[in-house]
Amino acid sequence: MKTVKRTSSLASCALASVAVLFAATGCQKDTPAPAAAKAEQDPTAITVSAELAKQLSIGEPRMQDVAGSLQVAARVDTDASRIARIGSPVAGRIIKLLVLEGQYVHQGGALATLHSTDLSDTQFSFVKATSQEKLAEQATLRAEQLVKADVMGLAELERRRAELLQASTEASAFRTQLGGLGMSDAAIHRLESTRKLNADYPILSTISGTVLERKVTLGQIIQPAEIAFMVADLSNVWVIAEVPEESSGRLRKGMDVTVRIPALPDQDIRGKLSYVSPIVDPITRTVQVRMDLPNPHGIFKPAMLAGLTFLDATERKTTIPATAVVREENKDFVFVQIEPTKFRLREVSLGMESGDNRVLESGVSPGEKIVLDGAFHLNNQRKQNAIKGGE
Repeated sequence: MKTVKRTSSLASCALASVAVLFAATGCQKDTPAPAAAKAEQDPTAITVSAELAKQLSIGEPRMQDVAGSLQVAARVDTDASRIARIGSPVAGRIIKLLVLEGQYVHQGGALATLHSTDLSDTQFSFVKATSQEKLAEQATLRAEQLVKADVMGLAELERRRAELLQASTEASAFRTQLGGLGMSDAAIHRLESTRKLNADYPILSTISGTVLERKVTLGQIIQPAEIAFMVADLSNVWVIAEVPEESSGRLRKGMDVTVRIPALPDQDIRGKLSYVSPIVDPITRTVQVRMDLPNPHGIFKPAMLAGLTFLDATERKTTIPATAVVREENKDFVFVQIEPTKFRLREVSLGMESGDNRVLESGVSPGEKIVLDGAFHLNNQRKQNAIKGGE
């Protein structure tokens, strides 16, 4: 009996062992994968080595003073108040061209010479009028002497005085006309003395500056209404921009602006708006603004492309470095630190630029840390891990 009981006990133990084994096997099949394994399959997460984590710059977004700004395309242009459009007050034919485009000229310098029959005709009339004036003056003096000698009556003296007045008026009128034709007082006085006509007329620059345009050619006949040369003083130029109507409400004269010219990348020029147009262009729906830009060395050239940034009053804003931002599918992301060596890519909303920083509108909670520098390389590593995981 004892033997049977022992055998039965051994059988019961064996059956129990088999049951436990099957139960363990069944549990192993139905038990889900550990949470850690699932986390590694998250395509937005990446775990790095402790050594690599030390090389990343990690920290919280920070508050700083940010000036509101608006950026628009602009251009360098000539100062309209420093431009001279020069022509000839008399009709004539160009017989000499004395300057080229781009050449610097001084005020009063000769640009060209033209031959004008209109000028010579007026000079002839002036010389004739001055001769008549002298004859009338001499006749009046003789009449005064004869009246004193009771040889001539007063009526004749008054007639000669009237002739003198008429001759003087005509001479004065032609003198004024010659001045209007561009002859100087010295040249008119010389003509009156020498009585030698000169039909060659010099076209002179009215300002000191650079010849921007030469619109005449040798032998060309020009009229008084035509522009022969355009000369500009480029020691001061304008930076002109067209601001969209919807952004024009913030503009005001004296507003701080910064100019950046792509052709001169090392220069950020600060200044103030000198003009804000009082009207909106009905076609482009823009408002024109400009800034005066001193140009003593001539490095800023008309028609250069530029960018104009308008700066408003500063505000305290949450910012992150531009190096923290990852751009994916036209969206902005940052890497948020989940654990000391684990990071997750998260979409954020960003505002305007402020130097090398971007304003953080939303996406990161207070106290959370992000990768401030190195996000680009970390994102490349994340993509490589995702490719390997897919294989």
